[in-house]
Amino acid sequence: MNMTIAEKILARHAGLDSVRPGELVNARVDLVLGNDITAPFAIQEFRKIGVDKVFDRGRIALVPDHFTPNKDIKSAEQSKLLREFAREQEITYYYEVGRMGIEHALLPEEGLTLPGEIIIGADSHTCTYGAVGALATGVGSTDMAAAMALGEAWFKVPSTMRITIRGELQPWVSGKDLILYIIGKIGVDGARYRSMEFEGSAVSGLSVDSRLSMCNMAIEAGAKCGIIAPDETTLAYVTPRAKREFTPVYADRDAEYEAEIIYNAADIEPQVAFPHLPENTRPISGVGEVRLDQVVIGSCTNGRMEDLRIAASILKGKKVHRDVRLIIIPGTQDIYRQAMHEGLVDIFLDAHAVFSTPTCGPCLGGHMGILAAGEKGLATTNRNFVGRMGHPKSEVYLSNPAVAAASAVTGKISSPEEVR
Repeated sequence: MNMTIAEKILARHAGLDSVRPGELVNARVDLVLGNDITAPFAIQEFRKIGVDKVFDRGRIALVPDHFTPNKDIKSAEQSKLLREFAREQEITYYYEVGRMGIEHALLPEEGLTLPGEIIIGADSHTCTYGAVGALATGVGSTDMAAAMALGEAWFKVPSTMRITIRGELQPWVSGKDLILYIIGKIGVDGARYRSMEFEGSAVSGLSVDSRLSMCNMAIEAGAKCGIIAPDETTLAYVTPRAKREFTPVYADRDAEYEAEIIYNAADIEPQVAFPHLPENTRPISGVGEVRLDQVVIGSCTNGRMEDLRIAASILKGKKVHRDVRLIIIPGTQDIYRQAMHEGLVDIFLDAHAVFSTPTCGPCLGGHMGILAAGEKGLATTNRNFVGRMGHPKSEVYLSNPAVAAASAVTGKISSPEEVR
């Protein structure tokens, strides 16, 4: 049938034998996601459609995570609208503060994102779930409204790029570095409206946490989605959690790809993206002297358990530089609790870091760590556009958690090797 993973998933969900890039199809969706910023508008549009009930209350997830705990009156009103709609519609997967997490860390943990599914969310980083072999992509709030009513969405079938990374990873290199390296090579529009299939020994050796981080930033290359074919690592992660039955999907052996790119893992150091685009990457050996005012470890990209463990391994017995603020934000309540049980929170507090409740917070310039004019911040987040984390005259640099933790200690962007 010569179809890629994305094409095969779309064909199955559209009830077709096959699809080809560029075709427009209507396909059923397995999960519809919204948050406290995007869902309120979708709810308003849903009211206009003329249906009383969502298509399936067990196929919708609503997660207040961006401005929660509510930072001001406006964000409180947004969350109230979300809460009331969830009650009215008896939404199964509504996650209130205290039970929530950052949506793209929470839903895989909860077993709501599964191989072979189509998942849409009114958030661009919905592409995260490609890490477990789903076709996951961000949509607008109006598309979310239609999907809540109908249980389907329209798609233009994307062409697919196959990206192979061979060999073994260098020390301190993670999925975050692989995707930053790729974006640095192809640019922020290098995969525009394409599916990015990641494969190779370096990718198959990644943990699920690291795969989630990698697929999370497919959108930063302009991609429609990023996908890693399900393997034993994937199935060991999703099977005990799965809230639904699922069927993994794999590319046909004779699948047709628009482009095929091969990288060698030996060439990839820890990466740092300089302002003001994720494509403006440099290897850690080429960063030079960049003094910092703030470091943030967290977000839907790097707030998972593996990320906190890596950061703690570097920070243990050390102190944050006197000129630096270090803010650490776990991705979910379960990660928060696990970090406490493992003693990581004590390590962070002893190092003079701030340890926060789960929230998107500073990633989008919301709260919990806004930069002032002239300040420089290093973050494990996914975007470093002008004004992304505060004042338009601030600067945001992106890295993995190991580099971020080491940099918090030295006061400048540094390799973990400098503080070990």
